[in-house]
Amino acid sequence: MRAPIWAVGPSRPAPRLRGHVRADVCVVGAGMAGLSTAWRLAAAGRSVAVLDAREPGMGETSRTTAHLVTALDRGWSTLTAIHGDTLAQLAADSHRAAIDAIETACRDEHIDCHFARVDGFLFAAPGTAHGALENELDAARRAGIEGVEMVSRAPLRGYDTGPCVRFPRQAVCHPLRLLAGLRTAITRRGGRVFGHTRVESIDPGRPARVQAADGATVTADAVVIATNPPIAGVPTLHAKQAPYRTYAIGAWVPRGSIVDALYWDTEEPFHYARLEHSTEDRDVLIVGGEDHRTGQGGGTANERYRRLVRWSRVRFPTMGAVAFHWSGQVMESVDGLAFIGRARADTDMFVVTGDSGNGMTHGMVAALLLGDLIGGHRNSWQAVYDPHRVRVGSVGRLVRENLNVASQLADWIRPGDVGDADAIAPGSGAILRRGLRRVAVYRRASGELRELSAVCPHLGCIVRWNAAERTWDCPCHGSRFHPEGAVLSGPTTRGLAPLEVEPEAVPERHRKRK
Repeated sequence: MRAPIWAVGPSRPAPRLRGHVRADVCVVGAGMAGLSTAWRLAAAGRSVAVLDAREPGMGETSRTTAHLVTALDRGWSTLTAIHGDTLAQLAADSHRAAIDAIETACRDEHIDCHFARVDGFLFAAPGTAHGALENELDAARRAGIEGVEMVSRAPLRGYDTGPCVRFPRQAVCHPLRLLAGLRTAITRRGGRVFGHTRVESIDPGRPARVQAADGATVTADAVVIATNPPIAGVPTLHAKQAPYRTYAIGAWVPRGSIVDALYWDTEEPFHYARLEHSTEDRDVLIVGGEDHRTGQGGGTANERYRRLVRWSRVRFPTMGAVAFHWSGQVMESVDGLAFIGRARADTDMFVVTGDSGNGMTHGMVAALLLGDLIGGHRNSWQAVYDPHRVRVGSVGRLVRENLNVASQLADWIRPGDVGDADAIAPGSGAILRRGLRRVAVYRRASGELRELSAVCPHLGCIVRWNAAERTWDCPCHGSRFHPEGAVLSGPTTRGLAPLEVEPEAVPERHRKRK
């Protein structure tokens, strides 16, 4: 099944925004960050309006593997080196508080999302020294992670990980059940959550004005941009983070055959695993990893799924048939922590982005931090997540990521993927070169062609065909498009421009037979 295990569709479709709405705060994006923030604001007595281009929760949050952790993806040895011990301690405190806040929300709002506390185990990749684990243990302790310790092995039956670092009191949940519960709590307090409402522009005045593509508007005293890549706010953020594709599989395992915990290794890219309870006699083992820069992966998605299967079968011998597989997009900040805060000093526009693989906890961190900032209160985490920060220790990666973006402009002079459209199979796409023009060509199942400008409207990079998701992806800043050009995710707010197709561009062998 080419779908996340969670993506079963909403039980109650959200209404589309119509006409004009007034609110204290408008939240753009109804994923973990957006709905958590709206929930916190509504609980504080503020009127909120939440807008999403899809159904609430059906963006990247529907593609997470939902690890709720204080063992952050970048690793504490790296984070303490970049941010220093004091800021790292504040970051650790914020993620611990985020897990506690999710647990409290589940209890107080009566949300049945399978929330559970579990241990997490970090083990070394085969053939590597364990010194890195010792460094990680030391850094985690300096950051204030309580109870972290070295143990002789992870509790995997049939596979010896060797020494590993145990992080206690981590957690898991069903992300869409959590968001459904938060949405119910928001509306119960008078908040409004709208779906299928794509935001076209934001005027950050006082009051701010948010305009949807069909002309509907929201005016608000404050605006929160929580769209994964931000569609407005701080233009320099695109230079301080990079989009990565990450892959996941879900496979059946007998109930009780795997100890319920979180598992991570130190490979590059690393792997991560957890369980989701299903029927009475079996669970779903969820394994992710094989990350690569969006639009720059090389190889095929099927190869990455096969690698995940091979990795999993060695470490989890009771793993059965793979029932689900999917990919998602992660915004990796250059210093490993999210950007959460005020977009500009002279506006009440706030931004949440750069979750760096920890979107569930960073999303609740945003709720706690922005709830204070919008309410006019100080918060000790503000300096940690300041969207305008540049840490000296992250400058090297900042330079590398931006050189990578610059190198993608060479696509303007490279040959196309194929020589002509006749080589494109139905249901597939490819880039063609026609003189100085780059054309994104998609062949419908009927055999008809859809030709689009291959130039991403954001900053002019050339998009690439993603065969796994059947999308056009921008290799520079991660904008993604439907095969026929509609924008799926930002930072752009505009789709790929359509081009005229000559009738003879549909070869006889690709025409639909009647």
